[in-house]
Amino acid sequence: MKRKIVVIGGGIVGCLTTMALHKNGAQVTLIERAELGAESSWAGGGVLLPLLPWDYTEPVNQLAIRGAAHYPALSEELTAATGINPEYTVSGLRILAPFNKNAAQQWCAQHKIEFALENDTLWLPHVAQVRNPRLMQALKCWLEMNQIPVIKAEISPITPNQNRVSQLRTSQGATLSCEDVVVTAGAWSQTILGDYSLDIALKPMRGQMLLYQQPVGLLREILYCDDFYLIPRRDGHILAGSTVEDMGFDKTTTKTAAEALHQKASKLLPALEECSAIQHWSGLRPGSPDNIPVIQRHPQLENVWLNTGHFRYGVTMAPAAAEDLVQLLLEKI
Repeated sequence: MKRKIVVIGGGIVGCLTTMALHKNGAQVTLIERAELGAESSWAGGGVLLPLLPWDYTEPVNQLAIRGAAHYPALSEELTAATGINPEYTVSGLRILAPFNKNAAQQWCAQHKIEFALENDTLWLPHVAQVRNPRLMQALKCWLEMNQIPVIKAEISPITPNQNRVSQLRTSQGATLSCEDVVVTAGAWSQTILGDYSLDIALKPMRGQMLLYQQPVGLLREILYCDDFYLIPRRDGHILAGSTVEDMGFDKTTTKTAAEALHQKASKLLPALEECSAIQHWSGLRPGSPDNIPVIQRHPQLENVWLNTGHFRYGVTMAPAAAEDLVQLLLEKI
């Protein structure tokens, strides 16, 4: 498949889609408006399972479970090729009350997920995480090593000729020819599609997080309670998050959010109460109805493909989403 394909959007979904297309013989160019993985993919926690998965639809869970299953091999491949370890780690996930115990047990049994109920908590010992900033560094290095062009540019809204897009134009006026276009631009996807934006409520959703530095081993498992989580990294860093805010493209961090996050973190792990966060950031996640991403050919444009709207679980879903998009594209050309 020596197709000339342009992927727009260099987050985790865009990078893994580019990687999969390259492995299938396509001539791929990746375009990113800023730095690779510097938006939602960098800003999240990297937990490889939807939080309270029984509250999500089956399409979300299936894509997430399939995506998570790719990470041991993907992490090993990237580490061996680039020397950058994404730190795939089986931490386990402990969910504290309140949660629906019956729904949780039924879901775990249905999906063959090992669990234990311990003192009003649900323990999922095989839930893993990946250190998403290092994952993105490894993917960037892999793309460079495989000589895949990565262009830093902001793409103007697409302008098709009849029902095809043969050229893309940057905001600086440069043009780039293509045979197929894959839109993986997350929260910016509707902007890229312009007049051909989808009749789906895809929009940016701000998520703020805090980072603490603690002694290695203070926290060894992922903790979750009431839509809030703590994630331990191997070197003692602990992530605390996150907010879900409908604020458009505003990435401002707020004192109110920082105080609320710190209060929740201290409640879950009292050792953090007298500690100050060493970092506070926000990211714009690509919100979609029911967290269900759009992975399909554009309904009006025959050579435009969509892999976007993964909301809070882009890192988890990305390997399977890339696999599905590439399969769809291969079937149609």
